[in-house]
Amino acid sequence: MSDTRIIEVTLDEGSIIRRSDDIEQERRVAIRDLLEHNHFAPQREHPDGYTGPYRIHLRVEEGRLVIDILREDRSHLETHVLGLARFRRPIREYFAICDSYYRALRAATPQQIETVDMARRGVHNEASEMLKERLDGKIDVDFDTARRLFTLICVLHIKG
Repeated sequence: MSDTRIIEVTLDEGSIIRRSDDIEQERRVAIRDLLEHNHFAPQREHPDGYTGPYRIHLRVEEGRLVIDILREDRSHLETHVLGLARFRRPIREYFAICDSYYRALRAATPQQIETVDMARRGVHNEASEMLKERLDGKIDVDFDTARRLFTLICVLHIKG
């Protein structure tokens, strides 16, 4: 019986130099929400028929996202590498809008916060759809899983 879900996610901490408290909170929430509810189904069939659950490790190498997929027992199952060139603009936009959002939370009116939050969700949704498309044929994910993975991809791009 298949168990198409992620039970653990780790990030390559070596590629991240620093994170603000706000970004660290985004990371914690994305991981918590991802582990509570996700759909993650690699499309490659394995000789032993393994179909989950999965542990994943995310890292960025030479401008590419590397997704290491592990079995429940932590043995390596497969690795996927995705070019991130198409994500540069959405990542930049997401960082900029998140910065505006966090500043608004501290000093803006509720209407201003709502406006910035709507823009933030729009950028996030668009990038999530793009990620789903890039994973098509490799890993089947639902929209919410793609959203949380995109958040984690952004966290991996934070440099000092």
